[in-house]
Amino acid sequence: MSLLEMKVPSPGESISEVEIAAWLVSEGDYVEKDQAIAEVDSDKATLELPAEESGTIQFKAEEGDVVEVGQVVCIIDTSAKAPEKSEPVIVKEEKPAPKPEEKQQAPKVATTEKKSYAEGTPSPAAAKIMSENNVGSGQISGTGKDGRILKSDVLEALSKGLEMPIQKGWSNSRETSRERMSMLRRKIAERLVSVKNETAMLTTFNEIDMKPIMDLRKKYKEAFAKKHEVNLGFMSFFTKAVTEALQLFPAVNAQIDGNEVLLHDYADIGIAVSSPKGLMVPVVRNAESMSLAEIESEIKRLAIKARDGKITPDEMTGGTFTITNGGVFGSMLSTPIINPPQSAILGMHNIVERPVAIDGKVEIRPIMYLALSYDHRIIDGKESVSFLVKVKEMLENPDKMIFGSKDPKEILLGL
Repeated sequence: MSLLEMKVPSPGESISEVEIAAWLVSEGDYVEKDQAIAEVDSDKATLELPAEESGTIQFKAEEGDVVEVGQVVCIIDTSAKAPEKSEPVIVKEEKPAPKPEEKQQAPKVATTEKKSYAEGTPSPAAAKIMSENNVGSGQISGTGKDGRILKSDVLEALSKGLEMPIQKGWSNSRETSRERMSMLRRKIAERLVSVKNETAMLTTFNEIDMKPIMDLRKKYKEAFAKKHEVNLGFMSFFTKAVTEALQLFPAVNAQIDGNEVLLHDYADIGIAVSSPKGLMVPVVRNAESMSLAEIESEIKRLAIKARDGKITPDEMTGGTFTITNGGVFGSMLSTPIINPPQSAILGMHNIVERPVAIDGKVEIRPIMYLALSYDHRIIDGKESVSFLVKVKEMLENPDKMIFGSKDPKEILLGL
């Protein structure tokens, strides 16, 4: 017998322990090399644990256990042989010649007994995500063997949008229930409380007339999608406007390091995205040097990885500024919380048609409220307000995003 001890690999720097979120196989199953056997939660992301060799598996940790990096979580018996695939066996039977009035009977077929799952049975990983999102098995079509619901089936259904079941009314039972917070959720809670207690956080607001961006997007979105193979959304415009404004107000792109202020000569923009595991903030590196198409492509790539639970800790660390869009959920106004160790975060909200004064006349325009939360310890009120005004100016005058913070006419005139 040859036994392989599988230890928890390091998901990234500063991570010393993880939580076994779900075993994707059962005790005693035969697993193939590189097959995903477990999902582990760190304080930054959920990662899959692949089998290092083929063989039968024996668990050394249960779901929900917090284990240290380097700890043995399972043992694989690499000397075990892979189970043979069952084949239908045709049984031949000697029968007397049938009478003229009797019809010929088809030969009986016997099959070897095998383990199977009832149609609609979710895998352990799928069941966990379904429970977290209040999704019933009847809402998802399984693509696994014997109609089993896989993790990928649930994620795909959630990404497309599900018609949620009608919630039951109060039962008047006065019963309570408890659910264990995931390590990721516990870390988010810890960081949020830390930000409120350790920073001098303030929020400033402004509003943006989205008509110029919406007109530009409507005019070019088909040509843009055809050429770049990615849709033209609002986030790329906001990211580009933010990078231009950060260049003018570097303190908004800085962070406190002890008794010093660390300034960045680049803009790594964190884009907050919602996933089945909760809020995640993947980072678009060097966004200041990207085109709109490159920003859209990178955001799409990172969002898909976050949705599928394949985002890595390295892809969510090192951001210098964050953008969050509560408008996709219908938020009109909010005060976003800074993502430490950053010093500022921009909150986008929903677009609502409102009456505004344009050249002395009242017009109906699509308006979005913006919120900038910032750490007042290193960012003054003048800088924060001026930063948000600059973002507003560039979004309401998209030409400025092509020529930088200056007006094209100023460049033409050499001003």
